[in-house]
Amino acid sequence: MKKILFASALALSILSCTESKSENAPAMENAVDNADSKLSSTRYSKGQNMLDAIYYEQIKNDESLKRLDKKIILLQEDSRKVKDLYNDILRKNDEYYSDAEYGAKSINDSVLRKQIINLVKESSDKYYLKTQKLKKLTIQINRNSQTIYSYYVAFKIRKTLPEIEKYQNAHPLKTDSLENFIKKQNELLNELKKLK
Repeated sequence: MKKILFASALALSILSCTESKSENAPAMENAVDNADSKLSSTRYSKGQNMLDAIYYEQIKNDESLKRLDKKIILLQEDSRKVKDLYNDILRKNDEYYSDAEYGAKSINDSVLRKQIINLVKESSDKYYLKTQKLKKLTIQINRNSQTIYSYYVAFKIRKTLPEIEKYQNAHPLKTDSLENFIKKQNELLNELKKLK
């Protein structure tokens, strides 16, 4: 009997709290609400956070910002592809010289071993000099990509801050319903304590 009374009282308390919440919800629509309702189920699976969700909701009808967004994303993807291509070439060469040095050291004839080790080292040194410019350019690409990304994130934050503040103003953090709920919980707790 006590369990039934407790469960029904708890259910009533939750329902009354939920009803008062929906009555107080403002009808104002904004990018935050739209981002939440339209994207929340899929945005995390796509790696999208709330900042991105609000931003994309805001720019969906702005063709110039959509073009800029697409341009930035494509440039970042191209940067990654270019770096991957050159990193693959560098990796293969490095792997070759490592294998060649290991193979040369396993040669039994000491004169031949020394001769082959020197050949591998000479070729490796030439290759190292050739790759210095490539490595500097790759470092510059990384720096530029990071700078572009930083400015892009700063732009998105500036663009979305007013929207989240508008959302906060539309959804003030009133504690009335929570205080009423706690009051109902305390009343039920007192009632349960009196039961023998």
